[in-house]
Amino acid sequence: MQNILNKNPYNVYIHTCFLSQLFFTLIFTVNLLYHVQVVKLHPLELVLVGTVLELSVFIFEIPTGVISDLKSRKLSIIIGYFLIGVGFLVEGLIPVFIAVILSQIFWGIGYTFTSGSLQAWISDEIGEERAAGAFINGAKAGNLGQIIAIPLSILTAIFTLNLPIIIGGLCMIGLTVYLMINMKEENFIPMRVEGPSPARDSMKINIKKIAFSFKGNRLLRLLFLIALFFGIYSEGFDRLWLTHFIESSSLSYFSEKNLVIITGGIHFLVVIGSFLILHLINRSSIHKHLRLIYISLFIGSLLIICSLISFSYSTSIISLLTFYMIIQMARQIMQPLEEIWLNTIIPESSVRATFFSMKGQVDSIGQISCGPIIGGIASILSIKTAIFISAMLISPVLYLLRKALKVSRG
Repeated sequence: MQNILNKNPYNVYIHTCFLSQLFFTLIFTVNLLYHVQVVKLHPLELVLVGTVLELSVFIFEIPTGVISDLKSRKLSIIIGYFLIGVGFLVEGLIPVFIAVILSQIFWGIGYTFTSGSLQAWISDEIGEERAAGAFINGAKAGNLGQIIAIPLSILTAIFTLNLPIIIGGLCMIGLTVYLMINMKEENFIPMRVEGPSPARDSMKINIKKIAFSFKGNRLLRLLFLIALFFGIYSEGFDRLWLTHFIESSSLSYFSEKNLVIITGGIHFLVVIGSFLILHLINRSSIHKHLRLIYISLFIGSLLIICSLISFSYSTSIISLLTFYMIIQMARQIMQPLEEIWLNTIIPESSVRATFFSMKGQVDSIGQISCGPIIGGIASILSIKTAIFISAMLISPVLYLLRKALKVSRG
């Protein structure tokens, strides 16, 4: 108990990564299956659910980032997790399409309050150098939370498929209480803006600073372009993979309880693999050198593209499982490396949260622009075709990462 109530910022960050992923995974282990089996969403509706989520993120990402830079990182994070919890409660309690859409709005807005704020908070409190290690260890703690959550989600979902979603929503609200008690904010220096509308004026100042930073930093431009292409490909795959998996491997004949166990087992294998690889990365020096990060991101992107193509044409459970695991493990490993990259090249700490938020917004633009198109292709042609096209859409990332390598050598 004493360890849990430790107010050391590093420990609070690790605990937050662990608890948030524990609660998220409790929900996400069955979330997509809940949409398919209980709410009965068809492929286009599945993608539209994600599009609404990303549209909410797109609209609120920059304003909430400015609030974090202007007012308080802590306040922004607490508001965010509270809204996320409310969103999941709505989704779990009301199994209809409109309620799922409404929950995505709550979740999307809540996410924008946490996106960038948590990374900016820990960077301010412990410094950029220690923050790089915190990002890796936070990802590992998150994976540990996932490992614990998956069997819990399976056990509770056996009773009713929406129960893990409801429990996860309540626990997410409980996380805000933990943060209110334990999160300190001693090194945060709010952006000082004078005038009748400080929030609006600070947004203008931030936009000018960001525009100036983009103009003079080629690596920053490349990173945001990569985030765009990851957003372009990801929405269709994230919403359609389970339907493709079930239909291609004849799992549609299985009972709902068996499907819960199978999907939970898949998530468990992904988390275990990601945890082990992140542990190896943390023990190496990869996360301390930008060039090694670029090489790692290039390899991860190549694995995702090849596995997406293979996943789209696979028909056996073993091959589908193998390629899905490769895709998801690569994504989980690449995320903290991207955060380290961005955190290293951000020109000044006063706009750190806004930069992280903007990266999330760029990702959302990609998902919003292509998600409905991929959903339409899946409905008109086939899910297999939609996933194959998603693989083609991410391929420019390889060129951009090669450019980043050349720039870093120069």
